[in-house]
Amino acid sequence: MEPESLYNLLQLPSEVALPTEEQLPQGAKKKYLPPSSRKDPKFEELQKVLVEWINAALLPEHVVVRSLEEDMFDGLILHHLLQKLAGLRLQVEEIALTAASQRRKLEVVLGAVNRALQVEEPQAKWSVEAIFNKDLVATLHLLVALAKHFQPSVPLPSNVQVEVVTIESTKSGLKSGKSLEQLTTQRSTGEDQPSEDVLDELLKMAPEKVRAVEEFADGVILLLLIGQLEGFFLHLKEFYLTPSSPAEMVSLPEVHNVTLALELLRDAGLLSHPVSPEDIVNKDPKSTLRVLYSLFCKHKLKASADGTPCGTLH
Repeated sequence: MEPESLYNLLQLPSEVALPTEEQLPQGAKKKYLPPSSRKDPKFEELQKVLVEWINAALLPEHVVVRSLEEDMFDGLILHHLLQKLAGLRLQVEEIALTAASQRRKLEVVLGAVNRALQVEEPQAKWSVEAIFNKDLVATLHLLVALAKHFQPSVPLPSNVQVEVVTIESTKSGLKSGKSLEQLTTQRSTGEDQPSEDVLDELLKMAPEKVRAVEEFADGVILLLLIGQLEGFFLHLKEFYLTPSSPAEMVSLPEVHNVTLALELLRDAGLLSHPVSPEDIVNKDPKSTLRVLYSLFCKHKLKASADGTPCGTLH
């Protein structure tokens, strides 16, 4: 079947460049995501969670990911992420400028990732070729595996499936087909209907007190609270004591105070969910409560004799 005749059959946009028989070697396959798959809410949610997780993990390195499809292919961010998660620093050039050097770097980084995940290359759902060619499905398989292995608390959406179009070169020409890719698994029966997020419950129980969390928007009170509970002193030169205006709060580099507070919590192992400093500065109540609740959990358990676990409301 000629590539031109596949567009309507597979519901692909006309601007998608389908391969010809000459471009796709015999036995080779290439995957495409139709628009309906890209717009699937759970597929979009999975990408959002992974982007927030990576950005939270790499916040101290000032690395920002905006598109998993465009930002992960050259191995740069994967290398930073592997360093953060596994403590591995590889002997590769920091910035690879040419396509050949980027591919070499990706090959080294991906080899280290596979060893860390204890995945043999033939069994992996990703490859150097797929990641380097910005295969979003392969990239998501890789990132989901990293999150599950190193940080299983990352709230990945359950049972994410996506329909993909595969073009394969055979002896008789190009062959096309559709299939479902399973990106995350279905939770067990006990997890299919998880209890309501404790933070949502808190917001419902005391909506009139939500305004109180706005006091933490500039990060000063949060920093003082962390220092008091964790038993250390932060010198005043480490943060901005009194931002002169709300505009200054947002314009400070990296929303400095809140970023510093989140780094302290992360270093102490207290943040299991990614939190954006901008959300705290913008007075998002759920993000602020998540940070405060992480402190509450640790120090409630320290002080409690009955061992009541966090997440139990009384």
